[in-house]
Amino acid sequence: MPGMLVLRNDGFKASANPIVTVTGLGSLLMAPFGSHAFNIAAITAAICTGKEAHEELAKRWIAAVAAGVFYILVGVFGVTLAALFMAFPATFISTLAGLALLGTIGGSLATAMADAKTREASLITFLAAAANISLLGIGGAFWGLVIGLGAYAVLNGRLPRRERAGVIGASNGEG
Repeated sequence: MPGMLVLRNDGFKASANPIVTVTGLGSLLMAPFGSHAFNIAAITAAICTGKEAHEELAKRWIAAVAAGVFYILVGVFGVTLAALFMAFPATFISTLAGLALLGTIGGSLATAMADAKTREASLITFLAAAANISLLGIGGAFWGLVIGLGAYAVLNGRLPRRERAGVIGASNGEG
């Protein structure tokens, strides 16, 4: 569901049910041809739905169509493109991927750091996840979250709580 989160963060109102249904059917249809997963890729969604694709939300679909055409070309010329990318140094490929996601990373960090109460814990979470600590066979993303929750608890004296949905009539003293 990371792709759904990216869509929502970029201002799109997407319901999970139809997307899961369509991608599930797509996986079912494509499985005999070797495609094991048919889903919303978070990285592609981040590139195609951000402000970098187009300032107007209604015109960002053009980036999705361009990405689709690109995917078709990669499918047709996959072996040639793989040989081309193998010729480049790994650091160049990593840098290229990082530059493509720069706007998304910046926007996510800005959102995470917006609330002064949670700023330090958010930064600690990001740094711990970026350190990619692997312990007991568990990857860095998990430990980043654990360390971030611990930092939040230490800095705020409690664990974060989910906001409860407002009760009807609560604003006027009823309910």
